[in-house]
Amino acid sequence: MEDKLKEMLCRQIVIFDGAMGTEIYRHNFFVNNSFEGLCLSSPDTISEIHKSYVDAGANVLTTNTYSANFNKLARFGLGEKLCEINEAAVLLARKAAGENVLVAASVGPVGELSIELEDYRGKSVAMLAEQIAVLEKAGADFIIFETLSSVQDTEFACAAISSGSNLPYVLSFSLDRNAETAKGETLGALLNVCAGAARPPTALGLNCGEGPEGMLNTLELLRSQVDYPIIVQPNAGVPKNVDGRMIYMSSPEYLTTYALRYVNLGARGVGGCCGTGPEHIRDMARSVRPFAKSEFSSSIKIKEPELPLKEPMPMAEKSAFAAKLAKREWVTSVEIVPPRGYQLAQTIEKARQCKAAGVDAINLPDGPRASSRISPLITALKMQEEAGIEAVLHICCRDKNLIGMQADLLGCAAVGIRNILFITGDPPKLGDYPFASAVFDVDSIGMARIQDRMNRGVDVGGKPIDPPTCALIGVGADPNAVDMQRELRRLREKAEAGAEFIITQPVFAVEPLLRFLDEIEDLKMPVLAGIWPLASYSNAEFMKNEVPGVIVPDEVMRRMAQASGKEAQRQEGIKIAKESVAQLRGKICGVQVSAPFGNVATALAVLAP
Repeated sequence: MEDKLKEMLCRQIVIFDGAMGTEIYRHNFFVNNSFEGLCLSSPDTISEIHKSYVDAGANVLTTNTYSANFNKLARFGLGEKLCEINEAAVLLARKAAGENVLVAASVGPVGELSIELEDYRGKSVAMLAEQIAVLEKAGADFIIFETLSSVQDTEFACAAISSGSNLPYVLSFSLDRNAETAKGETLGALLNVCAGAARPPTALGLNCGEGPEGMLNTLELLRSQVDYPIIVQPNAGVPKNVDGRMIYMSSPEYLTTYALRYVNLGARGVGGCCGTGPEHIRDMARSVRPFAKSEFSSSIKIKEPELPLKEPMPMAEKSAFAAKLAKREWVTSVEIVPPRGYQLAQTIEKARQCKAAGVDAINLPDGPRASSRISPLITALKMQEEAGIEAVLHICCRDKNLIGMQADLLGCAAVGIRNILFITGDPPKLGDYPFASAVFDVDSIGMARIQDRMNRGVDVGGKPIDPPTCALIGVGADPNAVDMQRELRRLREKAEAGAEFIITQPVFAVEPLLRFLDEIEDLKMPVLAGIWPLASYSNAEFMKNEVPGVIVPDEVMRRMAQASGKEAQRQEGIKIAKESVAQLRGKICGVQVSAPFGNVATALAVLAP
């Protein structure tokens, strides 16, 4: 039988669709219904979902048949309609797919059976084979066994597909971040079953089980052990309880960032599982499509150097700013956003004012909120030369690939820019250029690791750098993160990668930051709090409602609202910021005060005695 999936995987990166169950739930059908039964009772709903994925750019549609075996259908009194449901599901997907999109027939585990143990295997395999036969006859292009979470389920799937079907098939495993099943069975045990199959699969997959980040290590492990094409379909993160409903918080941009990493690690297919929808697939398809016509299987890793790593320059010797941090002396910095044009005179004059006021450094963001501005590296160079004040240069992972970013890091070393803050960056969709490409070869963790290696005399490709760079490595942190455990885990990874200091998101509520500091006390890293003096009540509303990672307490909103007039509100914003600085002094190493709308006088007023 023609293996259309194999042909497609060989010539391009294949975009699979996202969740079916999540979309059905969004259409107000709840879990007390048989979702598979909707292929008969509400076919227009299923067709609409399929069409939305095709419109989003999916190359493969997955039928609504995950639980359409006799055992699971019988729980809803639909066991006798097995043939009708599976046939209808394939026809609905085929109609939406058209000529160029493949139809994958979803087959899930049989589930628990109320029979004696010695009959369990035979009955389970027979039920799966029965469903597969109907799906094959209805015209599916291949079978995908989804969410295989045990050796037993994998054995049953291999036995069923080999008992009479000629369809190509995929085995897709559900594993935790340790590459184990819920029962503690290892990836190796599952692969042993694959190796013993009478007919080998076309591809292997990972789906469900983990969110985007959690699948990275499992993918890398799987890629190192097999030569099969690999398909990765993560959940949209971990669901959160919001007003009694379980909501997946991960954005399409976040999932797409990881889809690119999966491709970089060798995945040949990407899609989504629980919590993902057409918006995730659309963003993913647009970003991954540049790889669609190439045999793309290289892994972006930092090549282990053949030369020994050198000892990096001590932190205290890297810069005056670093020396104060190393001694845990109080440091101050002001954040000035580079201009949209190319004239730097006003920006440099603002830096001179900060220097005269005793500020230690100027923070220069790199394309904040995905905006296009003059190069912050050039701004930092001119500022250090003409204003005589050190810069803390932000480097964003969004806009350049590894080669370009390494070139910038070498450039920083050449011109004496020693203080660097690595950030992953906002996706272009949030800014003025939503159709610009987002690169994201690595995130801030990866960039910190690259800079640390360069500080030790080795570049990203394992080539020697002599003399080594001597950059101070900074990273960001969000003390108000929705998923605090993830934020803490990533911060620890940044520390392990070589990070030397932390700057937080803007802080308006001191208590969350103090709790955050308690959690990271063992890292022994100097922390600078981000401070944003609110310029007006409308500015407070914007920060509260539209800036991720920022919490503006109701009391702050009340105080800003009660201030009468713009100048009174600006002064109240300064007062609130000064109170935060006073409460934090002695508990952190310094502050980064933003100059709202470029008003350096406001920032300096916060730092004034």
